[in-house]
Amino acid sequence: MEYFFTETQKEIKELARKFAVEKIKPVRAELDRTGEFPHQLMREMAELGLMGIYIPEEYGGFGGGILEMCLVVEELSRIDGAVALCYAACGLGTFPIILAGTEEQKRKYLPRLAAGELAAFAITEAQAGSDASNVKTRARREGDYYVLNGTKQFITNGSVAKIYTVIASTDPSRGARGLSAFIVEDGTPGFTFGKIEDKMGIRCSKTAELVFQDCRIPAENLLGGREGLGFIHTMRTFDRTRPGVGAQALGIAQGALDEALEYAKTRIQFDQPIVSFQAVQMMLADMAIQIEASRALVYEAARAADAGVKNISGLAAMAKVMASDTAMRVTTDAVQILGGYGYMKDYPVEKMMRDAKITQIYEGTNQIQRLVIASELIKGTLW
Repeated sequence: MEYFFTETQKEIKELARKFAVEKIKPVRAELDRTGEFPHQLMREMAELGLMGIYIPEEYGGFGGGILEMCLVVEELSRIDGAVALCYAACGLGTFPIILAGTEEQKRKYLPRLAAGELAAFAITEAQAGSDASNVKTRARREGDYYVLNGTKQFITNGSVAKIYTVIASTDPSRGARGLSAFIVEDGTPGFTFGKIEDKMGIRCSKTAELVFQDCRIPAENLLGGREGLGFIHTMRTFDRTRPGVGAQALGIAQGALDEALEYAKTRIQFDQPIVSFQAVQMMLADMAIQIEASRALVYEAARAADAGVKNISGLAAMAKVMASDTAMRVTTDAVQILGGYGYMKDYPVEKMMRDAKITQIYEGTNQIQRLVIASELIKGTLW
């Protein structure tokens, strides 16, 4: 399909695709088996300038936007959704600084992130998953410092990131309005890591507990310099990163279709390739339809975010839901087309199926996203 990309966007897409095929594909099975974080791949992406794609030029980045980030995530995910997540999670940790940071905070942290330092975003807790406002981590002001206490759970890039955006409550009596956002650097006294999760999919992406025990951070690390805006910063960030989750799901689905189509062309049964059977053709056609519809929605959401459209919550949610549900359907069908081979680790579609599942869960479950969409419909603000 023609999506009217600029020449620069086409070059970014091709660069990400080339890197994924040449660098990630040869090691994806081993990374999945061991669960080791791909430090070398991340360094190489930084050398190519991919880590700074969405960071403004005045802070050392490329100056692209959400669409450029989505193009990179999609192409990486087409080969390995886990490595793509290691990349995309840096955007999740960085966008709060881009959107809400003071000038001093931007100048201090964004050039480092553009150069390849890894970032993470921390809001989830044992009692604050879909109920993102139910954060129990506390931040108490003491002179020129804030003292953080609490535990974050399921944090992507936890233990490997150097810069964390952390949501904590500075006024528990105000609920969501009492949440604030802080920039916390790895190595800060009182900041340690707990359990590293052993996951079904996206295995080379690190998912960890963050533990804060009387962790003292400078007051100047309060994001934006104001208390009480942490929930707003979170929602504004998610509106811009949910298309990225959609892009991850989209890439996984496209990769699964690529594998299923190639297999169907070469697998011989009843003296003919199985791609000649109408039952298989219909499966492949449905996969392609769902993928292309998801792609259009993801790109639309990304472009709306880049254009500064005021309310994109519903559109971002739609992109995330459509693409992630598609990824689960398509990868499941890809396993089916490959039959017994599809169930074996010798072929990548079983990994793609495992990787796809999380896209329906994180950054807001698809059930929560449907509530967001319905709310926008009811208010008349979706279109």
